[in-house]
Amino acid sequence: MLLGCLPGLAAVAALAVCVSGIERGAGRAGAPARPTTRPAVQYLAPRPYIVPRSAWLGDAARPQPPPRYDDRVVGVFVHHTDTPNGYACVDAPRIIRDLYAGQTGARAWDDIGYNFLVDRCGTVYEGRAGGVDRPVTGAHTQGFNHRTAGIAAIGTFTAGVPVPRALTDAIAALAAWKLGPSGTDPRGSVRLVSSNGRSRYAAGTAVALPAVAGHDDGYMTDCPGAALRAHLPGIRELAARRQGRPPVPQERHSAPAGSAEPAVLRSSAEADRRWGR
Repeated sequence: MLLGCLPGLAAVAALAVCVSGIERGAGRAGAPARPTTRPAVQYLAPRPYIVPRSAWLGDAARPQPPPRYDDRVVGVFVHHTDTPNGYACVDAPRIIRDLYAGQTGARAWDDIGYNFLVDRCGTVYEGRAGGVDRPVTGAHTQGFNHRTAGIAAIGTFTAGVPVPRALTDAIAALAAWKLGPSGTDPRGSVRLVSSNGRSRYAAGTAVALPAVAGHDDGYMTDCPGAALRAHLPGIRELAARRQGRPPVPQERHSAPAGSAEPAVLRSSAEADRRWGR
């Protein structure tokens, strides 16, 4: 009787061994595969110290509408304020306050147009309201205020005027920080769409502009002055180094940045006349 049962017991034992082997095999096959590609490198620069707008605005604030925002910043326009150069850096807040009064007064803008201002000692000031960490829509380059930040050098930098090293270093640091989150290489170019026919391009025209551009790249003006414009290549290189980017051959510097194909953002001509120039 017992002997008759042995074949059946042996079969059950064999089946258990077989099932156990299948489960172990399935466990090995279902194990998560190791990633075969490396994550994309993020080139982010540290945020420079930025003096808040309250330090220069004081009690001069005028009523204004809420700030406008884009989804990101992919380009920077460099300006000069076309004001005297022989100022003491401690007077920079007063100069910015005077610029604000002129733009919100005689020009009837809603706020100062520049997102940031930099004095000749390299101090960075918050300009337009809305938060320095956010992609605030500025009013600095008519037709190209969307997805860009306007950085104004305090002073006048026409041909032959010395440009302080502290000033250009600060502009590079600021550009590197603002362009980092969008993956934009400061040495590259970005695709922007003109929103206003008063710019260098008809409204609706898509153009490739330097990621770190001069005001005159987008608008018919002498700003940021020939002397400051001559420093833009060095500013781009320094900004890229601050992002931790490796050096690239000179002929590749005009290649589109990683974010060179942004979705089209347009604004009405009326809005750009009011908030840009």
